[in-house]
Amino acid sequence: MSNYRITVLGGGAWGTALALTMARAGNSVRLWARDEAMVAAIAQGENPRYLPGIRLDPALEATTDLNAALEGVDCVLVVTPAQVLRAVLGEVKGKIPAHVPLVLCAKGIESTTGTLLSQIAGEILPNNPVAALSGPSFASDVARGLPTAVVVGAQDEARAAALALRFSTDSFRCYSTGDLVGVEIGGALKNVFAIAAGAVTGAGLGASAQAAMVTRGFVELRRIGAAFGAEPETLMGLSGLGDLLLTCSSAQSRNFAYGLALGRGEPLAGRPLAEGVATAGIAARIAKERGVDAPIITAVAGILAGAITIQEAVSALMSRPLRHEAE
Repeated sequence: MSNYRITVLGGGAWGTALALTMARAGNSVRLWARDEAMVAAIAQGENPRYLPGIRLDPALEATTDLNAALEGVDCVLVVTPAQVLRAVLGEVKGKIPAHVPLVLCAKGIESTTGTLLSQIAGEILPNNPVAALSGPSFASDVARGLPTAVVVGAQDEARAAALALRFSTDSFRCYSTGDLVGVEIGGALKNVFAIAAGAVTGAGLGASAQAAMVTRGFVELRRIGAAFGAEPETLMGLSGLGDLLLTCSSAQSRNFAYGLALGRGEPLAGRPLAEGVATAGIAARIAKERGVDAPIITAVAGILAGAITIQEAVSALMSRPLRHEAE
């Protein structure tokens, strides 16, 4: 394939890992971040703040200059947090040619409006094709070149497949789908269930309780996904069930770690960003507005808001009317 120029917006762990992976795939890669010290460190071959000890490809360019980062670009990976996406896209508006695809790599729903990230991109950059990359993946695993499988979703399935081919390496396998909404919903909601899984573990409620929570959480994910028109097969795949299983079972997940601290009664201030915290409340509101039964999401939102304790939430869930499992 001809030289393909990719710009990664965001110099955190996931942005750096993806930039490194895109370079391994044979692409020409630039990484943009605001932090001058971080950019300087990346230029020296390491991101000590987010991926300490992992050597970066010397061909990977890093800059704080947004115009330079986007010059001549063929594809943009947006790896900034979901809740600042609108502001970041506002900055790049007018700097990206209309044909250049945007690949959204954060997982969340805008907390103030309930808008999906692809809808935000469509509002601000209506002439740029939009895709989303999601799936069970920890940044440190990806950066180390450990085997990982993800999915790229776009409304144009041919575009999703072309992007997946561009992104794939011997250790980073990209599948593709035309179900963009399904990819987004799975990635956003699994963070809420990861907080719940961590809280159950931190509170010492046992492995059985955690397994029940994850399983019934997946039922809620499918209900809300259906309300958005997501395909069931997508939610059974990497961006749904796959990501749910990973993020609900390891303290490497920021959301699980947040829930773990919550369950143990540890201080939460200053912890690394957990997107599920911002997503829980808006997901509960969406479920209520759309008439979707989502008791776990509602419980997590209540716990995070301080309206209910973990023990009270568990008691309420366990005392709900019995129903057929498939419901």
